[in-house]
Amino acid sequence: MTRTGRPPGRCKNMSEVRDEIDRLDRVLVRLLSERQRYIERAAEIKLNRTSVRDETRIEDVIAKVLAEAGRTGLSADIAEAVWRTLMERSIAHEFGAFDVKLQRSR
Repeated sequence: MTRTGRPPGRCKNMSEVRDEIDRLDRVLVRLLSERQRYIERAAEIKLNRTSVRDETRIEDVIAKVLAEAGRTGLSADIAEAVWRTLMERSIAHEFGAFDVKLQRSR
């Protein structure tokens, strides 16, 4: 196995496939944790609660994700569903972080 993992075509059994999926899940969790820190920083920077949800930005992100999905071979159906859910949960998290910031400033 290489540092980046075993290519799917080289997996000989379900145990190897599951090992690689688990490895990727660990990487994804680290990346999502990093993304969350940027969401939290956005809550610190934004001046008003109404700017937390930005429909134009949401659609811009989806367009970029779908373009990248097309380049990399990720199903557009998977990509869009995952990112829309991710953004909704991120927006909810940012609202929470923004509200905490407001309470601290009082």
